[in-house]
Amino acid sequence: MRTGIKFAPLAALMIGSVALSGCATKKYVREQIAPVSQRVDALETRLQETDGTAKQALSQAQAAAGQAQQNGQRLDQINGRVDMLDQQQQALSQQVQQQRARGKRPRN
Repeated sequence: MRTGIKFAPLAALMIGSVALSGCATKKYVREQIAPVSQRVDALETRLQETDGTAKQALSQAQAAAGQAQQNGQRLDQINGRVDMLDQQQQALSQQVQQQRARGKRPRN
């Protein structure tokens, strides 16, 4: 039992030092977190800027896609007209050839 009495102060000292060293003050925690918090804030700002740029690019791409669709529709209309004019020209050309074959002059 005497050995237990000798170790009692040593055990109390060890327990006390472990208990006291584990506590951190609010100020210490704030000091340690401040640089990380600043970096997070900077990254959040950059993320918001990037998000704004991405939304603007998406809007421009959608507008360009709409314009491209309109242009495609106009080209389809023009192609239809060109095809119709080509058919008319071919029909007139055939009439001229037939009239020449019969020996008649073509009408102007």
